[in-house]
Amino acid sequence: MSALDPIAFLRATPPFGDLSPPLFERAARSLDIGFFPAGTRLVESGGTPLQHIYVIRKGAVRLERGGQTLQLLEEGEVFGYTSLLAKKATLDAIVEEDLLAYRIPGAEFEQLLADARFARHFAAGLAERLKHSLERTHVATFQSDHLGLAIETLIRRPPVRVPAGATVGDAARAMRDHRVSSVLVDTSPPGIVTDRDFRNMLAEGLGPATPVTAIYSAPLKTVPGRTAIYEAWQAVLEQGIHHLPIARGDEIVGVLSSSDLLKTTAQGPPAMLRNLEKLASRDALPGYGARVSEMASSLLAGGLDATVIAGFVARLNDALLVRILRWAEADLGSPPAPYAWIAFGSEGRMEQTLLTDQDNALVHGGGAAEDEYFGALAERANTDLESAGYPRCAGGYMARSWRGPLAEWEDRFNGWVDNPKPQALLWAAIFFDFRKVHGALDLAPLEAVIARAAKARVFLSCMAQAALEFRPPPSLFLRLQGGQIDLKLQGISPIVFLARPYALEVGSTARNTLERFDAAVAGGLMSANVRATLREAYRFLLGLRLREQLRMISEGELPVNTVALSGLSSIERSRLKDSLRHVRDWQDKAAYHYRTGLY
Repeated sequence: MSALDPIAFLRATPPFGDLSPPLFERAARSLDIGFFPAGTRLVESGGTPLQHIYVIRKGAVRLERGGQTLQLLEEGEVFGYTSLLAKKATLDAIVEEDLLAYRIPGAEFEQLLADARFARHFAAGLAERLKHSLERTHVATFQSDHLGLAIETLIRRPPVRVPAGATVGDAARAMRDHRVSSVLVDTSPPGIVTDRDFRNMLAEGLGPATPVTAIYSAPLKTVPGRTAIYEAWQAVLEQGIHHLPIARGDEIVGVLSSSDLLKTTAQGPPAMLRNLEKLASRDALPGYGARVSEMASSLLAGGLDATVIAGFVARLNDALLVRILRWAEADLGSPPAPYAWIAFGSEGRMEQTLLTDQDNALVHGGGAAEDEYFGALAERANTDLESAGYPRCAGGYMARSWRGPLAEWEDRFNGWVDNPKPQALLWAAIFFDFRKVHGALDLAPLEAVIARAAKARVFLSCMAQAALEFRPPPSLFLRLQGGQIDLKLQGISPIVFLARPYALEVGSTARNTLERFDAAVAGGLMSANVRATLREAYRFLLGLRLREQLRMISEGELPVNTVALSGLSSIERSRLKDSLRHVRDWQDKAAYHYRTGLY
């Protein structure tokens, strides 16, 4: 098409491309072209409202209220609909750069609103629009699957059952005859026995006359048949099970094995988990990071949200770490005291979509005498993680350096809360996101210190003030810095860092950013509308970064957090700027709430 073909450009601009053919033809017939030099004031707040809806083809328009810039609109963005819908002008619109715009008269725009999808675009809030604004392009040539299908579509046969009084031999014969790896036991409530239970039974010297109820598992952990396939994957990974009973109402209609789930994709989490369980030695660790990238690309192309993908990555990383720590224990002997391996940063929050540098520590229940053992264990684990694709942490936040007795860690945590100097705030921001991944040591004392922070007003204010140093750039500044943005530093981090004091203030133990939003709403610190907008802004930014990083990997580049606005679609650029603007608004409210600058 011609570079300036108005009709083709309009069709490519959401939501005009969603119009039915007759309505789109009507919009195209009414289209005219307007040119406005820089400095033109198109509309003034309180004045005569705009009489057209505008689609920017070239140039830029600045929206202001009371002399303060709210938004900078550029190519592919639409404005004027607020005036047309409200019948009044609430903002100033000034041409920032010579403007070439396609215009549709207000009367025609009202006729187009008869199309429900078209109308919803203008009626929806930012949160709703963000859900549908990230293009799901294939970033690599990996497999894409229908991951949103109901799990019951995978069922090929009803479950095999044995009575409550059956023996192990009866259950084994039923499994052999029907060629299945599990049977349901008709007790009340029902239970399940699997081929793994038989292996454990033989290891304990039990015979075929043993009642099946001596080795079965009950009650059953079921999932509804309408559960999406990817959600069923989550149940398998979180519960550590290999057989998943599927329920329709009160009836169990089938049992899916991990092998059944493997067939849904060769690059999904079940396949990755199976590979991790088969790792024979450290020699198999190289390449793990590349396999995670392939899986993430497949899931993103399949339509999964980046936050869901991050949950899968976290569960698989946990399984890998447990494997690595058990190797270390096999080398060194049994631990001389209970310990806990903790992860923090994005891994602690379960928000890591690709492998980044290591953020981990070790807490143990021993003293100085036992620390030598745990130093050796940490060294082995950190080295193995590096082999698997986790680079060393540039700041040194790794268990080989950050380990010690529980009492020592408790003193550290208390010191950070009681004396919130800049370095203490940095450490608190890092370590207060901790999540225990492996080990028997109870970390309740550390949780108690974090709970105490809810009443430490000075600490919370200082933490909020430190979080506000991560500031999204305004639209005008984006243009001045060459249309480049660091999605992590300027978009994701401002959300993550400020969500932390909000959750701490209401006494929440949540680590995940979205769960911290939920806690802030439940605690009356945030409105549901603000949560909805911030949640979708966060998901949009995380998904955009993941998509762009996977594209870089597929093109043989080192993945970075910086993206060029010129590489985004017009709707993505618009939503990116909307997201950053709403995060800045939230930060302004937080600065007032926490009285930052007073301490």
